[in-house]
Amino acid sequence: MNSEYTRLFYHYSYNKLMTEFDLSLLQKTELFSRLNQNEVKFVASHTGLINLPKGKLLFSAGEKAVRFYILITGKIRVYQKIGIGASKETLTAIAAREEEMASFTSGDTIGDFDFARGAVYDAYAEADTNSQLIVFPDSNQTLDSLAKEEPEIVCNILINAIIMMTARIKATNKLLLNNMSWVQDLHRRAYEDAGTGLWKQTLIADEIKCLLKKQAAIIMLKPDRFKILVDSRGHSAGDEAMIKIALILKNICRQAGNGWALRFKSNEVGLIFNNYDALQAELIAKQLAEEISCLDEVPAVEESNIEAFHFTATISWCIWPFDGSQWDSLFQGNYANLLETCKNKGNIIIHYSQADNGAI
Repeated sequence: MNSEYTRLFYHYSYNKLMTEFDLSLLQKTELFSRLNQNEVKFVASHTGLINLPKGKLLFSAGEKAVRFYILITGKIRVYQKIGIGASKETLTAIAAREEEMASFTSGDTIGDFDFARGAVYDAYAEADTNSQLIVFPDSNQTLDSLAKEEPEIVCNILINAIIMMTARIKATNKLLLNNMSWVQDLHRRAYEDAGTGLWKQTLIADEIKCLLKKQAAIIMLKPDRFKILVDSRGHSAGDEAMIKIALILKNICRQAGNGWALRFKSNEVGLIFNNYDALQAELIAKQLAEEISCLDEVPAVEESNIEAFHFTATISWCIWPFDGSQWDSLFQGNYANLLETCKNKGNIIIHYSQADNGAI
């Protein structure tokens, strides 16, 4: 503790604390709420008082939390410094910006959770107005030194600390459960392609092994001559086309009542269905091809000699684990087969199998 801080720190005896601030302030804190009257008196006898002027720091990031505080009067703000090209030792008002985290007013407890965990502060606490605080332990004591004096009381304080931390963890879990739709929305956004609303390929890498059951169909699609569409009519035409194709995929999933519609790369998309066999996968592939071909053609631009664009697609499908026992290998093989077939033929449905090392 620095000398300036020490000058602001006063030790008050138990009797004066009891007279001026009332022991109830201590008993209301979670750490002391289960202590008996004699134990609270012991705590009070090792409690101090701080008069903290406006603008002075109560604690700084990087300091170990060896004390905690009860705010009697005033206001304390807690913030982090976000450095811009500066080390922790050389952060200045110019080199960093402040990010507000919390604000405490009369009656609030500050830093008790960090104190209970013996943590290192990750933020700064500063007096927003002239403030007065109760602090435990006082400037001349630590919890270890108090343990030598009254080990049983300190043990009870530590037990309270464990109870407090457990209660807060449970409260956090309850909050998450009560806001599960919000959590699920965040999860969905992390895996959702913003342009089409399809699932991203990262869903496969991160989650697919949890989603798969005994077998699954992988159906991949690439629209034919897509580069011609984009080159002749611009990226907006390509984006519009992908939205229409994505809608077809999502409608098929909706009709089936299960499955995932995904966007693998720029214009490669597909479907994955659990418990689908080869017959079901082939029927879905044929439905996909038909619905793609029924998309409205993009009109010709006569003044630019640009012909009308009619949609067709190349589709490659397989069944895991029958066409390949390793999911990742089968997926990549099917994808490579899709690209190669689209480049050489196009407008075709193929069944990929690793056993035959290609289409059959």
